[in-house]
Amino acid sequence: MIALRNIIKAYPLGKERLTVLKGVSLHIKRGEFVAVMGPSGSGKSTLMNIIGLLDTPTDGSYLLEGKEVGSLPENSQADVRSKRIGFVFQSFNLLPRMDALRQVMQPLLYQGIHRTEAERQARTALHAVGLTERLAHNPNELSGGQQQRVAMARALVTDPAIILADEPTGALDTQTGEEVMGLFTQLNRNGKTIVMVTHEPTVAAFAHRTIHIRDGLISPLRT
Repeated sequence: MIALRNIIKAYPLGKERLTVLKGVSLHIKRGEFVAVMGPSGSGKSTLMNIIGLLDTPTDGSYLLEGKEVGSLPENSQADVRSKRIGFVFQSFNLLPRMDALRQVMQPLLYQGIHRTEAERQARTALHAVGLTERLAHNPNELSGGQQQRVAMARALVTDPAIILADEPTGALDTQTGEEVMGLFTQLNRNGKTIVMVTHEPTVAAFAHRTIHIRDGLISPLRT
């Protein structure tokens, strides 16, 4: 599903160059649930941004479902991203004046899907995460766990092959976090490939394996 080969990512820093990823190679199989852990500044978020086509490598190769995507033009990457990858963030990234149903409809409307069909699919996605009774509620009328469920429904509504989750339980209490991770587990059982950044070992334990990154390299410490 995902194949990274000797990925290097560097940023200009004045007259110097800051190398964040220093030759990362990684393979993730279809249907895997992988956690990525590492200290602050280790490169884990940069790695996730490259996998999500939100950033491009300075050098190296990124194959998604057997096709080189790391060097595609920006508009082609955006097309792949919108159809094949769903994102779930710690901060939920919900629009404050938009109800749950319209939040989840937005990715479909951006793809040009008719409003009636977009609403039908959004209702189905919200039902799948247990929010059938909250369709007309704005974010300030929802708990943190409910907001994260809306974010998950939004990520799922386009039926992506891959879900990328960046600290998805970071803003939640322990019980709500476990409920959200239960949803991720079910999505994975249903065939979704999930890559998740987390700093919590108890959250990483839900994954099939954990990749540890330190100083821009994959550490030999693995689970």
